[in-house]
Amino acid sequence: MRLLWLGVLSRRFQHVPLRDTCRQASRGAKANKAGWEEKVENSVKWRQLEHKGPYFTPAYEPLPDGVHFFYDGKPVKLSVAAEEVATLYGKMLHLECATKEVFQRNFFRDWRKEMTAEERKLITHLDKCDFVEIHKHFMEKTEARRTLPREKKQKLKEEAEKLQQEFGYCILDGHREKIGNFKTEPPGLFRGRGDHPKMGMLKRRVMPEDVVINCSRDSKIPKPPAGHQWKEVRSDNTVMWLAAWMENIQNTFKYIILNPSSKLKGEMDWHKYEVARRLRGVVNKIRAQYQADWKSPEMKKRQLAVALYFIDKLALRTGNEKEEGETADTVGCCSLRVEHVRLHGKADGQEHVVELDFLGKDSIRYNNRVTVEKLVFQNLQHFMEDKDPGDNLFDALTTASLNKHLQSLMEGLTARVFRTYNASVTLQEQLRVLTRGLPDYPVQKEMVESGIALWFLPLPQWDIVQPTQEAEDSLTSKVLAYNRANRAVAILCNHQRAIPKTFEKSMQKLQQKIETKKAQVTEAQVELEKLKADLRTRGGSKSKSFLRKQQRLLKLEEQLARLHKKATDKEENKQVALGTAKLNYLDPRISIAWCKRFGVPIEKIYHKTQRERFAWAFNRADKDFEF
Repeated sequence: MRLLWLGVLSRRFQHVPLRDTCRQASRGAKANKAGWEEKVENSVKWRQLEHKGPYFTPAYEPLPDGVHFFYDGKPVKLSVAAEEVATLYGKMLHLECATKEVFQRNFFRDWRKEMTAEERKLITHLDKCDFVEIHKHFMEKTEARRTLPREKKQKLKEEAEKLQQEFGYCILDGHREKIGNFKTEPPGLFRGRGDHPKMGMLKRRVMPEDVVINCSRDSKIPKPPAGHQWKEVRSDNTVMWLAAWMENIQNTFKYIILNPSSKLKGEMDWHKYEVARRLRGVVNKIRAQYQADWKSPEMKKRQLAVALYFIDKLALRTGNEKEEGETADTVGCCSLRVEHVRLHGKADGQEHVVELDFLGKDSIRYNNRVTVEKLVFQNLQHFMEDKDPGDNLFDALTTASLNKHLQSLMEGLTARVFRTYNASVTLQEQLRVLTRGLPDYPVQKEMVESGIALWFLPLPQWDIVQPTQEAEDSLTSKVLAYNRANRAVAILCNHQRAIPKTFEKSMQKLQQKIETKKAQVTEAQVELEKLKADLRTRGGSKSKSFLRKQQRLLKLEEQLARLHKKATDKEENKQVALGTAKLNYLDPRISIAWCKRFGVPIEKIYHKTQRERFAWAFNRADKDFEF
C-alpha cells in the first residue's frame, strides 16, 4: 500500500480568483452560441424513431461426430442444451478465470440445470469431466479463421457489411443514424472483473420474448424472428435506447443505443461535460459549506459533510443499496462499513492518515491510504466509536438522502458529476505540469518540491520534471506526458485492470529492440571516434563521411530514446485502464486543445472510433480552451 499524495486536489480547495469567475461567464456565453440547449432528464429526445430491432445470435450448432465430451474416462453424448453449455466451458480452459474455484462451482451448478435427469444422475463431479477435445476443436476453429485465404475473408467482410446495413442503422427524425452494437449478447459464462463471486455463471441466450422494442408510433414496427414475438413494443421518446432486455446474472438492463458518433449522443456528451463545468462556478462554495459542517452539532450533517468530502477528494461513488445476497459485496461511500476503514494518527511520516480497503464497482478492490483534514479524521473516529466491524460507517446517511443533498447544492449535481469534474480538472492540471519546458505551461520549482507533480506516481525512479531540458519536447515525450496525466486520473478513479497476458512477451521483444539499438549506437560511436582520431592526426576539416556518420549517430540516439520512453510508458500503465476515464470522465476538448497547442497529432491520443465519438468536440475546442 502506498500513501497517495493529493497536492493537485488540495489546490482546488483554494479560492477561485475573480478572473476565473469572469471566465465562467464567458464560457457560458460560448456554450449558448454552440446552439445546443441543455436538456432535462425527461425531455423529448426524438420525434421519429424507426429501426429493424436487434440481430439475434444464430442457433447453436452441435459438435461434429469426431469431437467428444468424456466423463470418468468414457465418452458421453450430451443433450443439445447441456452440450452447448459444455462448449462454453471448453472454450475457456486456457483462461486463468476457468481455474478459479468460484468459477468452476458456479459453472457446474448452472450447467446441471441445463442437463436432463439422466445426465444429472451420471455427471456429479466436475473433476471427472474432460473437455479437452472440445477445447482443441475450438482452438483449431479459431486458428482456421485466422489463416483463411484473402478471398474468404473478403466474403465474410461483405456479409458483415450487409448485416450492418440491414440492422446497424435507424431513422431518427428523418436522418439515417448509425446504431452502436445492434447484436444481442451470445450465451456465455460470466467473467466479471476482479474476484467477482458470480464468475462462471451461465449468461443465457437472449430471446425475442425477452426484448422490449422502442420506436415511434407512426413507424414500421420491426418484425421478430419467425415463430417469436416481442416482450413489449413501446414509444418512449424521453429515452435514447432502441431495444432493451434484462440479463440474468446481475439482473440489470442491457440496451441497444445509438452509436457514440451520432448527433444525439454527441449532444448528450456535450451536456454532461457542461454540467461538470458548471460545477466549477460553485465548487468552492460547496467545499466551504461541507468544511463548516464538519463542526456541526448534528450527527447526520457531519456524516453528510465527511461523505461529500470523500466523494469530492477521492472520487468515490455514492454506493447503491442492494438486497442481501443479490450481488457481490461491493460498496460505495454511503455503504462503507467500519471494517473498510482504518485510522492512523501517524503513518509514513504523515498525520491523520485514513486507510480505505473495500470492493468497489465490478468487484475491483479499492485500497488506498490518504491524508485527510484533522476534523475529518476526528469525525471518523467518532463515527466508528462503539461499532462492530460490520456496522455502517455513515449510519445516519442513505444514498437517497445524499443524492437529494447534492441536488440541493446544484441542479443536476451527482457523485458522477463530481468524478467528471475532478477527473477533467486533474487531467488539465497534470498536462500543465508534465508538458515540460514550454512557455505557456511553465514548471516552477515550488511545484516540484511540493509534490504537485508527483502525488500520483508510485514509482520513485520516475524522472518527470526536468526544467533544465530543451524547450521543445519531442512528440514521444509529449505523448508519454499525456499518458501520465491520463494515468493520474485513472488512479484517482480506481480504474484498474489485470496485467495483460502478453505483457511479459511484448516487453521482452521491446527490450531486445533496445539492446539491438544500444549496440548500433555503440558501434556508431566507435566509428565516429575513429574518424575524429584520423582528423586529429591528418588535420583538415570534417569530411562528408564524418558528417554522415555524425548524423547517423544522432538518429540512432533519438530512436533509442523513443524506445526507452515506449518501454517506460508500457511498464507504467500495465495495471491501469486508461480508456475508461478517457471515454467517460475526461472532457475531450481538454485533450483536443492540448494537441492543438503543442502540435500533437490527434490520432496519437484518440484512435478512429474515439475520434468519431468525439466529433462534436473538435469544432468546440481551440488551443486556448479551458475546462
